[in-house]
Amino acid sequence: MEFDQVKIVMVNTSHSGNIGSAARAMKTMGFNNLVLVAPKTFPSDEANTMSAGASDVLDSAVVVASLEEAVADCALVVGASARSRSLPWPLVNPREMAHQVLSVPSDAKVAIVVGRERSGLTNEELACCHCHVHIPSNPDYSSLNVASAVQVLTYELAMSQVNLEQADKPNFGVEWDQKPATSGQLESLFDHWQKTLVDIDFLDPNNPRTLMSKLRRLILRAHPDEVEANILRGMLSQVDKTIRKS
Repeated sequence: MEFDQVKIVMVNTSHSGNIGSAARAMKTMGFNNLVLVAPKTFPSDEANTMSAGASDVLDSAVVVASLEEAVADCALVVGASARSRSLPWPLVNPREMAHQVLSVPSDAKVAIVVGRERSGLTNEELACCHCHVHIPSNPDYSSLNVASAVQVLTYELAMSQVNLEQADKPNFGVEWDQKPATSGQLESLFDHWQKTLVDIDFLDPNNPRTLMSKLRRLILRAHPDEVEANILRGMLSQVDKTIRKS
């Protein structure tokens, strides 16, 4: 794993000091790829002060408008979550997360996403993630600062790399023959899938319930490669063509 391939994505951060503290946490562990989704205030003097010498990480930070834009080119997206969901989703601890990241091809990009200081990530944002990572903490006081969360997660990633004395067995037992599909490719698949399901009257757009969320969970859990994602898109296109003929 190349650390340059790992993005730390901070969503709607309210306090610019937390951005600076997160940059400091990243740099101490060797990470420098920071992406900010619609931060309240950035750049700022407070962020520079709290970075304690990691201003280069702040200077190279990329600001985007949405989480989808931030992770569009990523093959693995992990969202930090401190709460359980009504719909179960793959959930790992930081050490297990680091092992998953190591199993991703070295030329593929990875996003580690942390949410707002008060409310974390929304259900919609968590649904963009392949899996969620939960940092175990004191159940009587589980309020973990976002920069502290970044420190824990980047530490586990760095230590997994340090401890990699010998090559781990590939994720599927063999070296895979195709690149994993990116988040952007999968979002296009999900959009196409939803439109087709509405067209064949399988999905009621006025009462969708959890159908698309469960399809997302199914596909994201499988980690399809680019060819597999294209096969699914091709199947949907053929369904669309057949509908038009009839």
